[in-house]
Amino acid sequence: MSLLFEEIDSQASPLGEISLRRRRIPALGDRDIYEVKLGDEFLMSSMFVEAEEALSTLGLAQVQGEQLDVVVGGLGLGYTAVAALKDQRIAELLVIDALDTVIGWHKDELVPLGKILNADTRSRYVHGSFFDLATSPETGFDPDAAGRKFDAILLDIDHSPTEYLNAANASFYTTENLALMAEQLKPNGVFAMWSQNLPEEHFESLLKTVFPAVRSHVVSFYNPFMNGDSTNSVYVCVK
Repeated sequence: MSLLFEEIDSQASPLGEISLRRRRIPALGDRDIYEVKLGDEFLMSSMFVEAEEALSTLGLAQVQGEQLDVVVGGLGLGYTAVAALKDQRIAELLVIDALDTVIGWHKDELVPLGKILNADTRSRYVHGSFFDLATSPETGFDPDAAGRKFDAILLDIDHSPTEYLNAANASFYTTENLALMAEQLKPNGVFAMWSQNLPEEHFESLLKTVFPAVRSHVVSFYNPFMNGDSTNSVYVCVK
């Protein structure tokens, strides 16, 4: 094992081999960089988290009221969930992930933000497929409260509305299934979603078949490998 690289864990999953790695890049300073890979594909790096955090801040900024109940779809390295918990209005945050391995990394605090999520009594992990739960409003996201409704649902799983972590996820992006998910939102509830790409007009049009208010945000962040800015996007919809 090099001081500059360590594979912390690697396990089989229904989607393939998933691994957690830690590395240091001397040119980028004295800090650990955490990475998640699925097979040969990079899923996430702690180098680039601005858009994942913006998913929470932009989405929750549109939610009215206090004592908010919120769902985060996709745990990853925990940045969306931790950013959400900075909103003091949150009463409970359910973090949904299909991979028990990823939940275990946080419970065992193998990733830095696991300690924060574990210590915050408002946060709860739910092992399950976000897409299955989203399209089953009679049972819904909370295994302890069938049919429960939420103030916000924040989604960060697929790479974009047209590039999927799992090909089976494609069926979610239809008027019918988005409407089933929207049934689990309270009146004026918010659905927000991250994408690695710039806003896609056809997806905005699809969202408007379910939500009366849809807005897309471009999130820019510095990418040292490009010596310039990269962009992601966040879609925010109000029921």
